[in-house]
Amino acid sequence: MFGLLKNAFQAKDIRNRIFFTLGMLIVFRLGTHITVPGVDAGAISSLASTGLFSLLNTFGGGALSQYSIFAMGVSPYITSSIVVQLLQMDIVPKFVEWSKQGEVGRRKLNQVTRYLTVILAFVQSVGISIGFNQLSNLGLINTPGMATYMMIALVMTAGSMLVMFIGESISMYGIGNGTSLIIFSGIIARIPTDLYTYYTERFVNAGSELTKNILFSVALLVGILLVVILVVYVQQAERKIPIQYSKRASGTNQSAHLPLKINSAGVIPVIFASSFMMTPQTILGFFAATHSDASWYKVLTTIFNFREPIGAAIYTTLIIVFTFFYAFVQINPEKMAENLQKQGGYIPSVRPGKGTEEYISGMIMRLSTVGALFLGLIALLPIIASGLWNLPHSLALGGTSLLIVVGTALETARQIEGRMVKRNYQGFIQ
Repeated sequence: MFGLLKNAFQAKDIRNRIFFTLGMLIVFRLGTHITVPGVDAGAISSLASTGLFSLLNTFGGGALSQYSIFAMGVSPYITSSIVVQLLQMDIVPKFVEWSKQGEVGRRKLNQVTRYLTVILAFVQSVGISIGFNQLSNLGLINTPGMATYMMIALVMTAGSMLVMFIGESISMYGIGNGTSLIIFSGIIARIPTDLYTYYTERFVNAGSELTKNILFSVALLVGILLVVILVVYVQQAERKIPIQYSKRASGTNQSAHLPLKINSAGVIPVIFASSFMMTPQTILGFFAATHSDASWYKVLTTIFNFREPIGAAIYTTLIIVFTFFYAFVQINPEKMAENLQKQGGYIPSVRPGKGTEEYISGMIMRLSTVGALFLGLIALLPIIASGLWNLPHSLALGGTSLLIVVGTALETARQIEGRMVKRNYQGFIQ
């Protein structure tokens, strides 16, 4: 890893991309400390144990704890991306047509995604402001009223669009996926605070249970390291499907392989599922003031709280569903089979065309089953552990955070390696 970074900094173009990425992340981190006008950020500390707060704070890069202008983070952008991608599945004919138009169609879909992000960011801003103000009972909003809520929503919506711009700029001019890196930076920035909180609870206030807490902490650290190793192993694991090219296509009989990852969707399903859990909770925030004692409100709040058994089950199910969905978005079996046939390639013992498409689809289904169960297990284990051993609330999202951190780091490293290889190849040609 250190050798990769050393070589990357020796290449001017890659070094500039790394510095650009770091600069944009610094801008984002500075923005997370600018509190929205008309809000008492200290009052929100009482909501740290709620599921919606934890989710929004994670995807806001820790900005919600300050109720900053970037408090919404990338969650509206992620949610709108999910909606637009779902609508491309033969639901909206115009979106299906655009998805087949290459770069021009992609720009049109991105424009729709941005407009939808504005709407979602505004709705979510109003929802969490009203909901959190009612739940905190400590005066989160200094002067509650429609004008104040509209002003706060406009500021937070503008902040969310700026975060979206930062993410897209990193993806285009920097290194790595901008959206994932924004979440990554927020998780990393919160680690010192979480460690200090854990240290205070387990050691400073331990009393006679100091030895027991030391042993438990060592076991927890070993468990985390083992999970990290498992995550890296599964994220890197792939199935190599042999490919043969005919003499007519290449001049000689050549063999290659088609690599299919066990978890080809990466950490996107976890991000999608978490964002999906936020939307109902945001809507419920509008009814917190008038229906907080109603039975239906309590039932729905329990259902969409990932710390409750039913909420955790829904959260895990969403991760599994999105893993299959995004795997087929990333790898299009029909197009892959068509490209192989055009290039004179074939999978041994598999008929070209429709047979190849069905073979690749079946392989993706089998691999994604393992990947989906793996993602669901990693996301669910910390929630269970947090409930069983009364661990800090931040650890309940530890599986999600760990998957995002490791997945983003691996993806960024792969992009750096890819650019290094491309640069060396170009230099050889010249």
